[in-house]
Amino acid sequence: MRIFPLPASSAIIAAAAMLAGAPAANAALTTYTSQAGYLAAVGTTGVDTFDDLDIEPYDTPLPRTAGDYSYIATTGPGNPRAYGASNDDIDWWLSSSRATDAITFSGFGPGIAGAGGYFFGSDIAGFSVLATSITLTATDSSGATLVYTIDAPVLTSFVGFVSDVDITSLSVQVLGQPGVWPTVNDFHLSAPVPEPATCGMLLGGLGLLGYAARRRQRQA
Repeated sequence: MRIFPLPASSAIIAAAAMLAGAPAANAALTTYTSQAGYLAAVGTTGVDTFDDLDIEPYDTPLPRTAGDYSYIATTGPGNPRAYGASNDDIDWWLSSSRATDAITFSGFGPGIAGAGGYFFGSDIAGFSVLATSITLTATDSSGATLVYTIDAPVLTSFVGFVSDVDITSLSVQVLGQPGVWPTVNDFHLSAPVPEPATCGMLLGGLGLLGYAARRRQRQA
């Protein structure tokens, strides 16, 4: 059998596809406790501010979007309803219907390597309140699970999780603190940072395609 070489552009595309499809080794979840650190570790990020909510019940699963990324927010297991919460009726947050229920974010789809936000407590009226702690649980497509506890969370308590495979869910719960509801603001979803090898290959491919185009122009 005679093997014909691929055109340069086809070879570049094929190699990039193989790189993109290669499984990540040693998949791991990493926790970031500052928004700046998290954003430096991920690619394109979308944020759901929840500012379209109000102090009223919302049945879950609740479809939402963070920028260009879609996801689902669910509360439970006690009551499948979420509520809007706020200190000033301007900056709105997402809270659960029961203090003992968790808020779970899932349904991210492929290509989401980071998830995070601001996590704190609110009271029955929807106002922020000091919590002793809040527990976050992140999972990824490798089956890895990471549990992180924020001690004495406040409105500016940011936590983000980054994985080298797809993140599949993130949940937040207040454990054993009567009168405190789990609350989330500015939920982040992020694509991964492009691999340096992939970036170099794409840049090299663009250069080759440009060179080929110039040769064709000269020959025309």
